[in-house]
Amino acid sequence: MNQPPEKEQRIRVGITHGDMNGIGYEVIIKTLQDQRLMETYTMIVYGSSKVASYHRKTLNINDFNFNLVKKADLAHPRRPNIVNIVEDEVKIDLGKSTPIAGELSLLSLEMAINDLLSHNIDLIVTAPINKQNIQSPGFSFPGHTEYLAQKAGVSDYLMLMVSNTVRIGVITGHIPLDKVTSSLTEDLVMRKINIMNHSLMRDFGIQKPRIAVLALNPHAGDNGLIGNEDNTILKPAIEKAYQQQTLVFGPYPADGFFGSGTFHHFDGILAVYHDQGMVPFKLLSFDEGVNFTAGLPFVRTSPAHGTAYELAGKNEASPEAFRNAVYLAGTIYNNRLAYDELQANALNPKPVEPESPQQ
Repeated sequence: MNQPPEKEQRIRVGITHGDMNGIGYEVIIKTLQDQRLMETYTMIVYGSSKVASYHRKTLNINDFNFNLVKKADLAHPRRPNIVNIVEDEVKIDLGKSTPIAGELSLLSLEMAINDLLSHNIDLIVTAPINKQNIQSPGFSFPGHTEYLAQKAGVSDYLMLMVSNTVRIGVITGHIPLDKVTSSLTEDLVMRKINIMNHSLMRDFGIQKPRIAVLALNPHAGDNGLIGNEDNTILKPAIEKAYQQQTLVFGPYPADGFFGSGTFHHFDGILAVYHDQGMVPFKLLSFDEGVNFTAGLPFVRTSPAHGTAYELAGKNEASPEAFRNAVYLAGTIYNNRLAYDELQANALNPKPVEPESPQQ
């Protein structure tokens, strides 16, 4: 369907509503109250107008309304839009995990992804889900990251946590701690280094990114005294990547790396396992942090926080991380367009027109 020129020039942001019993609607509504967003983005929430109205009244927000549309390509460019994923009344239990909340979390995600893959929207920002109640035959994943990678048909991807202070990726992702060592291979480390390096260039516009890899063992193994993985797996991968002109260094003992402030000297950091990266990230950036899935063919971001059931309905949740997720997604989308255009021009330079002879 052809769209008016104004819509074609605007980035169409699809927002999934997450778990309706958490703070998702609160941070979405508070973010969309900022009219500056409407100057650049067309905002489309996949949720329920009735659930949104319930949250708006509970939060005593009187100066906000959604524009209800049947599908994304009918969205008003300068108003916050909502596409109903369900028409019926649904039971809302603020602060509680319920099966219906999980079902609607998945339905919102599925509709947004379908529109994204059909090019009806340009990118998605996902509100927090409950990773237990969303489990179903249609969602048997530990989180958004793995689900989106499967939908995109990619096997190499990277959960990348982003703030103004730091960017941290995780090599082994959402797996139990007792499986980290057996999952860690030189090839895996190399692949994650390459994904991060490419993402820093294409998504973040950094021409020559510097990457640090954290050690698995305390003191980077103390030359084998506390483990050999740093010498036998991490170091060889780092050396091979460096030989391929990637500026990657390490492995660095994580405690000293963050404690001394060394992390300030790098554009990206690769942690070996989940909490090694998430603990310092959330200490540094909890209220503002964004989760970005690098390596996907489309742009997806999310606030770094969870459903925060304990804050639901209290009008105490900060929208800063969600707002940052929207702006970061838009920035990455534009950076990709610029990077891809430069690469295309480099591969196919325009012929130089010969000068006309002097009369």
